[in-house]
Amino acid sequence: MYKEKIVIKVGTNVMTNRDNKIVRPVLKELVRQIAELYERDIMTLLVSSGSVIAGKEVLGKSDIKNKTQKRQVYSAIGQPRMMRLYYNIFHDYGMKCAQVLPTKRDFSPGVHRENMINCCEGLLSEGVVPIANEDDAVSVTMSMFSDNDELASLIAQLIDADRLIILTDIDGVFTGHPDSDSSDLISYIEPEDNLDKYIQDSNKSEGEGRGGMGSKLDYAQQAAAQNIPTYIANGKYKNTIIDIIDGKNVGTKVAL
Repeated sequence: MYKEKIVIKVGTNVMTNRDNKIVRPVLKELVRQIAELYERDIMTLLVSSGSVIAGKEVLGKSDIKNKTQKRQVYSAIGQPRMMRLYYNIFHDYGMKCAQVLPTKRDFSPGVHRENMINCCEGLLSEGVVPIANEDDAVSVTMSMFSDNDELASLIAQLIDADRLIILTDIDGVFTGHPDSDSSDLISYIEPEDNLDKYIQDSNKSEGEGRGGMGSKLDYAQQAAAQNIPTYIANGKYKNTIIDIIDGKNVGTKVAL
């Protein structure tokens, strides 16, 4: 039986390059770290974006005008491709992974919620890494998560995770724009801290992730308020996850 369970969320901007293509070495580094945690009896539930970008790579430009429908189509094409990538990489490390595609109703009190808990706990107990992503193929605007940051926070609370790690393409929460010389990394935040004046969210192109830093911080604080230490850190660096688990000063920690 594992001694700790963590939720790791990897965003679209971590796994793609400037041309919006999936970068396989990034996925390999992510899985390498998860495999190392497994050897320490630390089990991971991975919340992974990327299905829309992966679908767009396959289909190319779509003539569908409705943005929600276009996202559904790209996701339906891209999700099995993402799972194939993950399956092959985990297989190289002698590990197993499984697909979990929740919708918002799975977190409401009742049978759907209990099924989600049983599924995730069952997979973890068998040493299988659940890979969760919103089921964009069937979700519609009213029932969608705001982004995978919300999904990761909800899952962390659902399974009573020991930690939540949100990987993005910047080093954490800054006092200003991350590229500014006058901006400093905020290493520690409490759940009730109001940091709206520091948040610098940028516009995103079609296919990119929906969540910005404001979203990440909001859902990180929600998880931290439930006594789940949460970290926002740069997933493009080597060993980021292991460094966090080892207690090194990486990214922004949100905790009580």
